[in-house]
Amino acid sequence: MSNPPFVVFSDLDGTLLDHEDYSWAPALPALSKLRAVGAPVVLASSKTAPEIAPIRDQMRLTQYPAIVENGAGLLPPGTSPRADNSAYLHLREILDGVKPGLRRHFQGFGDWSDEEVAEQTGLPLENARLARRRAFSEPGIWTGPAEMRDLFLTALAEEGVTARRGGRYLTLSFGGTKADRMEMILQAYGTDDTLPVSIALGDAPNDVEMLNAADHGIIIANSFGAELPILAGERAGRIRRSTKEGPAGWNEMILALVSELTARNGS
Repeated sequence: MSNPPFVVFSDLDGTLLDHEDYSWAPALPALSKLRAVGAPVVLASSKTAPEIAPIRDQMRLTQYPAIVENGAGLLPPGTSPRADNSAYLHLREILDGVKPGLRRHFQGFGDWSDEEVAEQTGLPLENARLARRRAFSEPGIWTGPAEMRDLFLTALAEEGVTARRGGRYLTLSFGGTKADRMEMILQAYGTDDTLPVSIALGDAPNDVEMLNAADHGIIIANSFGAELPILAGERAGRIRRSTKEGPAGWNEMILALVSELTARNGS
């Protein structure tokens, strides 16, 4: 990989994709600008590789890697989703080995049919089918009391399984965050001496680590979810917020930041 001027890492739903119609059309000018300056755009989402791959292709970003399942895995550049789901099957084996009194309080995507996932998530049936083609992680709902949840998580941790709480789902995996994957990708694009400047965009709690780790973070406004608290990087001016939502905010903020960075570098 060549050493680009900067690398953009972007969440999808509510950030680069409109919350209601999943369009990214308002962000096309900024995507074109990034393409013109040779800046990779790495999609980073809770979606599975089969969900992200067609979106990446449609956005003409196939030559770049994508971060999938909230950082639990990667979709390499120029490839179709891998058929190897051995990590997921091992995860499910560990989950099913938990004491029945605890296990019965957790229902994940692997416990539901395509139709049930569609009902739970509000996704169209075809999208729900792709969301169930998991390779690295298991989102689900905990229905038991908090004290039993702690016992459940302890039992999983003893087997190397971590849990991350999102807005709705408790997601199980063998570790890895969007920020972890961002660092790996930057190292691949960098040289022995220098890493490219990193830009991260997101709108939700599972984006905070990535926003904090980036050289420049952009919080995209989203009236459909709880507003993110003030992050430390905002006080330093390293993280900023959009006023427009979704891809319109993405477009406005990226165009402004790219202009700043190219002017600063004398490009």
